[in-house]
Amino acid sequence: MNRSRSTNLCLAGLSVLLVSSAVLLGSAMTPKIVDGKEFSVIGIEARTNNSREMTNDGVIPRQWGKFFAEGILAKIPNKVDPTIYAVYTDYASDRSGDYTFFVGAKVSDTSAVPAGMVAKKVPAGKFAVIASARGPVQNVVPQAWQQIWSLEDKSQLGGARSYKADFELYDQRSRDPQDSQVDIYVGIK
Repeated sequence: MNRSRSTNLCLAGLSVLLVSSAVLLGSAMTPKIVDGKEFSVIGIEARTNNSREMTNDGVIPRQWGKFFAEGILAKIPNKVDPTIYAVYTDYASDRSGDYTFFVGAKVSDTSAVPAGMVAKKVPAGKFAVIASARGPVQNVVPQAWQQIWSLEDKSQLGGARSYKADFELYDQRSRDPQDSQVDIYVGIK
């Protein structure tokens, strides 16, 4: 993976949590509601919160940087496919509390977790799925999260957030960091 993509995805991790005053263009989209099955992921994790991520001491950009600089994706055994998952889990409370940020890949087996990595399960449940707009990943992902938070505040997400696990799916549509689309799965009750 080239350095430009690594930098842009690193910035996307930071941008997901940086809330600006920008107004989303267009009308609010209605989330697609899906029932998700439990799956396992292997990757790297760190504990953080949104307040910290809005400072120069944010953990998420460092995690993305480490993920690409150390070639973590290539080191994950038993990958189902090359899709990258950014998972938000272990919430202390809601979006204002601490949570674990995880970046890695979906796997078929967690019996061999490489040193320095962890295995996690994303629980089965109902998810509201928001597809970001297409464009530079560092712009479209935070815009999608802003829309999610707005829908949550208006009780229009399709259900109250469960705060068990949310994840971003970086598949073939996000291979070009300047022309990306990312699906965000938000756990709901």
